[in-house]
Amino acid sequence: MNMNNTHNPGVCPCESGLVYAECCGGLHSYRVFAQTALQLMRSRYSAFTLGYAEYLVKSWHPNTRPSSLSIDASQRWIGLKIKTVSRGGPDEDEGSVEFVARYKVQGKAYRLHENSRFRKLDGRWYYLDAKQPG
Repeated sequence: MNMNNTHNPGVCPCESGLVYAECCGGLHSYRVFAQTALQLMRSRYSAFTLGYAEYLVKSWHPNTRPSSLSIDASQRWIGLKIKTVSRGGPDEDEGSVEFVARYKVQGKAYRLHENSRFRKLDGRWYYLDAKQPG
């Protein structure tokens, strides 16, 4: 766990408004799997905030998955705004989520604005890749 990124242990970092244990916590512990592309996207954001690199790799589509991933401990994730969701429902096989994630490095603020694509494989959602909007 990345101890640089602290959060209220009751509230999920993905800003869903739910308690972590009832939101991304079950996904991070592999007790349950994401039912939608948006749910997987939120869980991946939470994994970045908490330093869960293994979850990020395992939730990456095998066709585009890196062999490993390191999380920059100097990044402190401070906010997520979902802009648009296209498809990615429980009965669909692909979808995309456009979002803006805010973070700080050594006190300087940054924004990551991207459109992430997700694809279902064997009944499970995976992150496929991302494009910069526009």
